[in-house]
Amino acid sequence: MFQKEPLSSVRRTGWRDFVAGGACPSKATIPGKTVIVTGANTGIGKQTALELAKRGGNIILACRDLEKCEAAAKDIRGETLNHRVSARHLDLASLTSVREFAAKINEEEEHLHVLINNAAVMRCPHWTTEDGFEMQLGVNYLGHFLLTNLLLDKLKASAPSRIINLSSLAHVAGHIDFDDLNWEKRKYDTKAAYCQSKLALVLFSMELSRRLQGTGVTVNALHPGVARTELGRHTGMHSSAFSSFTLGPIFWLLVKSPQLAAQPSTYLAVAEELESVSGKYFDGLREKAPAPKAEDEEVAQRLWAESARLVGLELSSGASGRGQPLPK
Repeated sequence: MFQKEPLSSVRRTGWRDFVAGGACPSKATIPGKTVIVTGANTGIGKQTALELAKRGGNIILACRDLEKCEAAAKDIRGETLNHRVSARHLDLASLTSVREFAAKINEEEEHLHVLINNAAVMRCPHWTTEDGFEMQLGVNYLGHFLLTNLLLDKLKASAPSRIINLSSLAHVAGHIDFDDLNWEKRKYDTKAAYCQSKLALVLFSMELSRRLQGTGVTVNALHPGVARTELGRHTGMHSSAFSSFTLGPIFWLLVKSPQLAAQPSTYLAVAEELESVSGKYFDGLREKAPAPKAEDEEVAQRLWAESARLVGLELSSGASGRGQPLPK
């Protein structure tokens, strides 16, 4: 299924990029297809938007900082000569903002073919969102959970369509603590909170895929690889001279450029051979089994129910117990 990167390409990108992963093997274009990329003003999100704009898509950059978002959209339009690249405000730390964004998309866009839930925060201090959620859980997972649900009807009407959730290899170390999802009872652990949010995204992807069977909408989770982006600004790697000195050579070999880290998202968004692939976890360009805890259906269903309660969705009745979530 997956093509190997040609040697000529390896020479062009260099040995380091080859070790970190290859270019998207699909040459498919997406003229007329509408794509939303969250957190697209910088890093992997911006590069993903750029790659998809090159392929002719109608690209919507959804970002918290609208000024930076508009600047990114302008850059992409200039580089690709694709004028169907626009910027919209979306603050995933605000459920009100998520609802307002989704309402505008549902009202103004005729179709939605690809939703890439890319935005994230990583190992930030113990901050809370506008609605009182622990920041990493709120932005990385709950905001995207609500956004995706509010856009499901549009995605179904536009089928075949795709949902891509950017998780992380860190989900392997994650644990869903239903007694304290928001870290109100325990001493806050920035790493554990991040891992929990990324595990939640994989569980969400698997459960949503089960709910969407037969609709023509696919959903997959993805570890894009470790990239050199602003995401790691709270980890200390940027400020620690010791870390930079001791780990620098290793990171130089293994950490991807944002351009290379955007290739897996691009691949999942456009590859014709993946049109019916759903409920899977990808490590870079390759399908891989996630951590066993990410495939626990009971945990996934419980997390869905709790997430729906937290963000203000309710489940309609259904024989399977997996009815379509509806806004309150």
